[in-house]
Order: sequence, then structure tokens, then C-alpha cells
Amino acid sequence: MNGGDEVAAAPSGPPQPLEWKFSQVFGERTAGEEVQEVDIISAIEFDKSGDHLATGDRGGRVVLFERTDTKDPGGSRRDLERMDYPISRHPEFRYKTEFQSHEPEFDYLKSLEIEEKINKIRWCQTANGALFLLSTNDKTIKFWKVQEKKIKKISDMNVDPSKAVSNGSVASSSNSNSAKQYLANGGWPEKSYGCPSNDFTFPPGGISSLRLPVVVTSNETSLVARCRRVYAHAHDYHINSISNNSDGETFISADDLRINLWNLEISNQSFNIVDVKPANMEDLTEVITSAEFHPNHCNMLAYSSSRGSIRLIDLRQSALCDSHAKLFEEQEAPGSRSFFTEIIASISDIKFAKDGRHILSRDYMTLKLWDVNMDSGPVATFQVHEHLRPKLCDLYENDSIFDKFECCLSGDGLRVATGSYSNLFRVFGCGPGSAEATTLEASKNPMRRQVQTPSRPSRSLSSITRVVRRGAESPGVDANGNSFDFTTKLLHLAWHPTENSIACAAANSLYMYYA
Repeated sequence: MNGGDEVAAAPSGPPQPLEWKFSQVFGERTAGEEVQEVDIISAIEFDKSGDHLATGDRGGRVVLFERTDTKDPGGSRRDLERMDYPISRHPEFRYKTEFQSHEPEFDYLKSLEIEEKINKIRWCQTANGALFLLSTNDKTIKFWKVQEKKIKKISDMNVDPSKAVSNGSVASSSNSNSAKQYLANGGWPEKSYGCPSNDFTFPPGGISSLRLPVVVTSNETSLVARCRRVYAHAHDYHINSISNNSDGETFISADDLRINLWNLEISNQSFNIVDVKPANMEDLTEVITSAEFHPNHCNMLAYSSSRGSIRLIDLRQSALCDSHAKLFEEQEAPGSRSFFTEIIASISDIKFAKDGRHILSRDYMTLKLWDVNMDSGPVATFQVHEHLRPKLCDLYENDSIFDKFECCLSGDGLRVATGSYSNLFRVFGCGPGSAEATTLEASKNPMRRQVQTPSRPSRSLSSITRVVRRGAESPGVDANGNSFDFTTKLLHLAWHPTENSIACAAANSLYMYYA
């Protein structure tokens, strides 16, 4: 804005596509280095402020990172200036701490091994400078408190240093032939003791070499992670989701057939609010794949199913939410049914937009954006894996067709992102008139796999018409069109809540990008 006349001028047309740049990488592996299974990242989550990032891995560890570029010693004037001018620096993070969240277990009743792999991490509200988060494996959810504590040190030893010799024993003089010898910790025998005895007595006047230890609190601090609560024995099947409520007091956990409601303060009981288990398991037609609370309304939550539907439920309706308030599903096109139809329709992840107006869902082939006020169909569909349709048989044979890709939305709701194979991820614009469709690679040069694709005119999202956008019309995303590596898959990624910054996991490496 150079002058007063230009202030009122609104930008014309859709927002320009973002140019993504590499920011950081943690755990980068060298060429030829073999990745250990336990080091593969299995969960990523920014906290609400965007100042902290947590990752979980298959070894049951949680690693925390903290933002460094916003820590400025400037006073209130600097804060006011920052409100007037955009921050030109991109988010930068540093390693903060890590802790072992889960250990491998064995269920002896069911003869079942329980993996330590972290399935989900969710941040809770901070209090008194401490960080709180929930982590879960297949069966057990844990509530963690991470806090800086000042280190306490012993400043004075309990033995007179002038009489101390090696190995903790104390001698009265340097002459080893002396008849009198002190014992460890200042004992002074009048007679020799062959074995521990209750006859020991303190000499008159006490033991001169004994000192009481003095403990002082130093200025050094260390981060301590403490498990505050364990929420266990509530799920018969593998937990696939946990989600915090906006009330700050409760959260849900979902497995294949049930969703439970917990209070953060109470670990020994939960309420079953959704149960899709039929009386006869042979009648089972779908399972729950993901669940999330509405970001603003504490009584609303959504869950997705393996048949490609999303149900929005209202906790005020009944204690057991057997009926849904709204059902979102796309009708199958006539004549398009095949053996793979139901498999690729299964929704692997859902996310609410920040304002709660839209729901983003990811199935194997596409990303879909739904308006919570319009249950007739998605308002936008983004093709992610359409080029893999001819390869569905091969993907079924090697089980890749069952891969569960996550999705995320930008804080302003104008863009969505999800992962793919060959360590690629896709960013789509979903604002009015946007045809943005960018393919990036999780590497230090994210744009090197770019392919120029003809831009397609697309209708406005606000026109309440369904939009189908094909991100890449070419059969493959890379230049050759066929060099996809199905062993390197980018399943987990997260968008910074307030800035255009994405964190994504490629095996054991955490890559961060900004635009």
C-alpha cells in the first residue's frame, strides 16, 4: 500500500499460488543409510499457538520442538510494531526434548502383542508455563506434562574432604600402618568388625569427619516429562483417533467400532458415545476410521467410516449417539463400481477447518471438502491419485491400497494439503476461483519434481456447486510419469495454525517448508 488511493482497492482474481521453500530438516539420513523401523515418524502435531511441534515414532518416543524465531527480548513497542508490519522471517524450530511415551506390551488374555508405536498426538491447554499433551498407541492413551525444573545439586559432600581417599574410605593419616582407621562415611572402629553388627556405637564427641549434605537449587534447568494419567482398558480394537474438546476438559478416543468420551481428570472411567458394533459381527459393513471434535462447539463431533461417509453428531441428542445429525457422502456414479470401489472409498482422515464451517476428508484417490451446512455432496474434490487407477491391482497385491494418508488445512482455510508416494505431497487452493495445485517433494529442493500442467478454469467455491479439480492431468506427477516408489510414502503432515508453513514426515526425517 503506497498511497491512500490504493488502500481501498481489493485484489482482483484468485490468490496467487504459493512458492514453497525449504526451511529445515531434522533427522536427515545420509545416502545409503538404512532407516531403523523404530525411528519412522508416525504422528505430527502443531500446538494451537504454532510455537511447539510434536512428533511420535514407531518406537514409542515423543519428540518436542520449539519455535525460535519469535523469541525476541524486545518490549511492548516491538510487539506493537510487529502487529503493523508482517513478519518476514519464516518459522524456525529447534529440538526441545524427547521422552519415551509407550513401551511394547503383551496382552496375555488375548495372546496379542501391543506395539509401542504412537498413533496420534494432541496438544492440550498450557498452564503455569508447562506443556500438556495426549499420546496414544493402539490401546492406551497417556496424558503428559512437560515442564522446566531447576536442577538441585549437593554443594557439600558428607565426608570431610581432607580425610577422604579413593573408593569412599577415609583414613586418619597417610600412614597405612596406623592402628586407627576410619570406615567409609566417617566410621571409627574401636575394634575390628568381621560382619555387620548391631553393637556399633558412636565415639564420644561424635565423628569429626561426618558432614551433613547441603542441597542447593542451581540456575540450570532441565525439561522433565511426567505421565500424569493413563487412560487404559477402554478399547477392544485399535485406537485410530484422539481429539480434544474445545471445553478444555474432555476428549474422545475412537477405535474401529466405538468412540469413548473421557474427562482429562478421570482416568478410570469413560462414556461410550458411539457404538457401531452389530449384534452379529457377520453383519458388520463398516468401521470407524477417524473422529474429531468441532473446533468451537463442544457438543459437536464428526467421524468417518470405511464406506466413505462422514457423520456429524450432537452430544445433546442422547447419551448414546446412535443417530447422526447429518450424513455426508457422495453418491456412487452409475456403472463405475468395481472390486476396488469400497476399498478406495474408505476415508483415512478428517479435519475440521479452523472456523468449523468445512470438513476436509482424505480417501485413497482424492481430497474432498465438505460444507457442514450442505450434505448433498462435497463442495470441492481434488484428485490426488487418479494417475494410479490403472495400477490398483498392483497396489492391492502389495497392500499399498490400504495406506492411510493424512490431510490438513491452512489456518486461513484457503488451502489444503495431503501426502502421496515417492515422498511427494500436494497443496491445493480451495479459495474462490483458485486452481492452485502444487506437487512438492520432501527434500531440500521441494520444487524439483514440478511438472507444468495446463491450468483448468474452475468455478467459485462460493457458488455452492461441486467442483472437480485435477491437480495433474498427466498420468504421473514426476517428469517420467512412471517412476513412483510405493515404499517411500508421505503419510503424515501438519499445517502451521497461523502461517503458511508445513511440517511433513518422510520415514525418520522431519521436513519443514514455508511460503
